[in-house]
Amino acid sequence: MTTRLVVKIGSSSLTGSEGGLNREAIAFFATEIAELQQSGYEILLVTSGAVAAGFRSIGYPTRPKLLHEKQAAAAVGQALLMQAYQEAFASHNITAAQILLTRTDFCSRRAMNNAVMTVEELLRQGAVPVFNENDTVSVDELKFGDNDTLSALVANLLKASMLLVLTDMDGLYSGDPRKHPQAIRYQHVEEITPEIYAIAGGAGSSVGTGGMRSKIDAAKIATRGGVPVFVGKVSEVGDLRLAAEAAGRGTYFATTSSSLPVKKQWLGFMSTPLGSIYVDAGAVEALLNGGHSLLPVGVKRTEGHFHAGDVVEVLGPDSRLLGRGIVNYDDSQLRMIEGLPSHQIGDKLGEVHRLEVIHRDEWITLR
Repeated sequence: MTTRLVVKIGSSSLTGSEGGLNREAIAFFATEIAELQQSGYEILLVTSGAVAAGFRSIGYPTRPKLLHEKQAAAAVGQALLMQAYQEAFASHNITAAQILLTRTDFCSRRAMNNAVMTVEELLRQGAVPVFNENDTVSVDELKFGDNDTLSALVANLLKASMLLVLTDMDGLYSGDPRKHPQAIRYQHVEEITPEIYAIAGGAGSSVGTGGMRSKIDAAKIATRGGVPVFVGKVSEVGDLRLAAEAAGRGTYFATTSSSLPVKKQWLGFMSTPLGSIYVDAGAVEALLNGGHSLLPVGVKRTEGHFHAGDVVEVLGPDSRLLGRGIVNYDDSQLRMIEGLPSHQIGDKLGEVHRLEVIHRDEWITLR
């Protein structure tokens, strides 16, 4: 069986410290990927770097911060980026294929099915699909977090054997090794806990947007989907193969649970919540530990405007996110029955098809 890898390369690995493409770096990564492909691996590449590649060409002295300026830089930089990849892969007789996605594409099952069929055909033809966010049309800021989240969603969608997130740091440390030389590198992380999140700081370089925090987020999404993750450094010949063979310079995140069903992956990581439901401590226990559905009696407050069948977030008494689910009531109905025991629901609403606010089969825990 062919091993399928998703390789994500960040802006800091592809561009100079002041922006602009580092063509030597792109040639190096293309050679590493070509070597793996020739060994029988299927490779899907998720790249950042469009904004960083384009902002100097369009005349900005530093990386822009306003959305329309970023999008203008990305429009120039994406063409430069793909040209560089195509030239680098052509020297190994490999075709690079561009696939631009936005978060809204992941909300459409039909769009995703079409994307999967396209990618499968490209892989059959020996091409390397190169994914990037379609920065020029993304409306809610450039949301994928230096494409770390995008790489995790692609890995889950295409059922990858492993996600390799390449960065300028050789893994996750107990502290910032640039400030704390005695910091210890984690070789393996079995579970992503609040403690792991606490040691992941903010964005580290001036040309990218994703720090270690966004890589932990990506690792959580991918591992919940059944895909193990490597976060680390690939800078010398053969490093990418070592990373793929569990001997790389970085941190490996294990996947202990079985792969989430596609519907729950969509619910947890690709859907857009349209409202928020705040619940009491009893509902928190029922949802997180009891494997139960959410009933009206546990609802304390409803926010937003939504209809039955929409996705909502559920938060506990401390306003911390518990998870997401598909709601069975319109927001106006739910406000009428907040806190009521089940036997009183019919008196308030008349005939109801389902008593549960969110059925346990249409719920995913995100804490």
